[in-house]
Amino acid sequence: MVRGKTQMRRIENATSRQVTFSKRRNGLLKKAFELSVLCDAEVALIIFSPRGKLYEFSSSSTRETIERYQRHTKDNHAENPPDEQNMQQLKHETASMMKKIEFLEISKRRLLGEGLGSCSIQELQQLEQQLERSVGIIRARKMQVFRQQVEDLNEKVKSPKKIESPCGS
Repeated sequence: MVRGKTQMRRIENATSRQVTFSKRRNGLLKKAFELSVLCDAEVALIIFSPRGKLYEFSSSSTRETIERYQRHTKDNHAENPPDEQNMQQLKHETASMMKKIEFLEISKRRLLGEGLGSCSIQELQQLEQQLERSVGIIRARKMQVFRQQVEDLNEKVKSPKKIESPCGS
């Protein structure tokens, strides 16, 4: 028999709510124990019932685990700057990236021969040298592809193909 999906909302019936709390609490405590034994993890679980009763499980000392947790969160807060500082850093990085994008767009336009009016002689010479190097690399790659194609065609010519006779013998 398949159990129906439980809706995640408060159980109105007090008796049913208490039974569910007890069963789920025991299941949670069991899972915490299993996690600590199977994975050698340091586990601390604290549960307060609706009536205020304390239930706890700890693989070592609950107090030591809580202190370790507090030290860890304190260290994390020290490493992670507050939101305002984080926002300022992100704004600075964004502005820097925008400048880089703008520079790359100007460089691209210049490589395409656009927007050269503001270039000095030295900048034009550097651009010309860069283009000559690029053309050299492109030509070398083109020649490599041509050579490979010629080799492939020569291989096809050298390897004899079986010619089937029209008689089928």
